[in-house]
Amino acid sequence: MTNLIKIKNLNKTYSTAAGDFVALKDINLHIQAGEFLGVVGKSGAGKSTFLNMINGVDQLTSGEVTVNDVSIHSLSEDARALWRSKNMGVVYQSFQLLPMLTLVENITLPMDLSDNFHPRKSRDRALELLKLMELDEHAHKLPSFISGGQQQRVAIARALANDPPILVADEPTGSLDSITADHIFDVFEHLVTQQGKTIIMVTHDMALAEKFSRSLNIVDGQLVEIANASESIAMDHTIRMRK
Repeated sequence: MTNLIKIKNLNKTYSTAAGDFVALKDINLHIQAGEFLGVVGKSGAGKSTFLNMINGVDQLTSGEVTVNDVSIHSLSEDARALWRSKNMGVVYQSFQLLPMLTLVENITLPMDLSDNFHPRKSRDRALELLKLMELDEHAHKLPSFISGGQQQRVAIARALANDPPILVADEPTGSLDSITADHIFDVFEHLVTQQGKTIIMVTHDMALAEKFSRSLNIVDGQLVEIANASESIAMDHTIRMRK
């Protein structure tokens, strides 16, 4: 495997009315192509900020993030948005599907925004992705006519619209029941093992740590590699006892 993402001396500090808040501290990490990387931690630990540093949605304070040898934070905001649309899919916990568009139209939208839209080809691609998610029979429905778990699968399909090599997912199973969450995991594992995607997923659920090919625990803005979920829970308990 090759190092697809390299994070060097990453720091992120937010200025607030109460003073500076350090969200991430001295993060150094290599993520290999084809990994299913899990980042687990409590709410407010810095998980979403970490993802936003990788996808370039938010600017870092210091350090560098390179993805396939592109230093993404050295790009202009417009260039970074275009790069992201072609190289990285983003899956949100809240789905963020447009309610007035059908499932097919929601999936073809990223193709249009990245100047990659071709009427017949894009529609076929959307239908292919819906079939992968076992939702092709709902293709022409509006999001409000399908369940939450189905909407999340559509959100994954939309993130794959431009066939990006990388998928980042922010608590994608947080609001789902356990059966639906397991199905989402199955979809992700298929994307990694059968399509060679690299997936980075953050979650607050420590019990999920053992399901990833590699797991990291984020505590107070710092990352620590863990071997399994039980070690993660024990380490987190030790940290809290020391405070």
